[in-house]
Amino acid sequence: MGQSMAGHLLTAGYAVTVYNRTASKAEGLVSRGATLVESPRAAAAAADVIFLMVGFPSDVRSTSLDPSTGALAGLAPGGVLVDMTTSEPTLAAEIAAAAAAVGCTAVDAPVSGGDRGARNATLSIFAGGDAAVVARLAPLFQLMGNALYMGGPGAGQRAKLGNQIAIASTMVGLVEGMVYAHKAGLDVAKWLEAISTGAAGSKSLDLYAKRMLERDMAAGFYVRHFVKDLGICLSECQAMGLALPGLALAHQLYVSLLAHGEGGLGTQALILAIERLNNTRLDNKPE
Repeated sequence: MGQSMAGHLLTAGYAVTVYNRTASKAEGLVSRGATLVESPRAAAAAADVIFLMVGFPSDVRSTSLDPSTGALAGLAPGGVLVDMTTSEPTLAAEIAAAAAAVGCTAVDAPVSGGDRGARNATLSIFAGGDAAVVARLAPLFQLMGNALYMGGPGAGQRAKLGNQIAIASTMVGLVEGMVYAHKAGLDVAKWLEAISTGAAGSKSLDLYAKRMLERDMAAGFYVRHFVKDLGICLSECQAMGLALPGLALAHQLYVSLLAHGEGGLGTQALILAIERLNNTRLDNKPE
């Protein structure tokens, strides 16, 4: 996703400096004119705005706050750090405070839309931080998708977590409906077509149902990253004294995919968990 997003900046004519832990993954950007450097600190030193797109909160912490190699160690006063990873709201607030201490600002701006949204510049971007800074970033965000300001530091992360909660239960409902239709003797493809324009229609159905029918489990968004996101959601709920049983169920079903070594598959692989529970295999033909 980060490669596509940086690519849009290059296409728009911006000077782009990049860092990736696996340098070979940045070769496509370098071939288009980006400059590859050896650390987040070096990338930030060459930029007015530094974007982070990594995997886990521990990655966000090290790439932003490490005193030797982190982005804030290289960002000049007045610079802006934008974390687009789905991470912890408390970490977003911590980074915002650390940025302010060195004369910079930080925005938490996680995204929804997966690899397709990144490629097509149609991401939903949830922005948290100083409203004036977010407004100033609008020309950059517009190259990636649609940004909405959600509130102060951490609000972008909380908005994204709510997004993941909604998606999780939607995915469970979709795959359960597909397995029911299959066991009931329906043609699942026709059933999906029938429900897609009614109240059961959803982005999840549009993006993933066909992939599940074709047994295409290639990741647009990794199971292991979704488990991470749902785990953060559950931690937030515990701190809030909030019970969301649908979230907890979805988390456990996705954790079962990890147990089967399927963390590198896409989130549509949830169908595998429900199939295993019912000792069946979905295909395009009724049983």
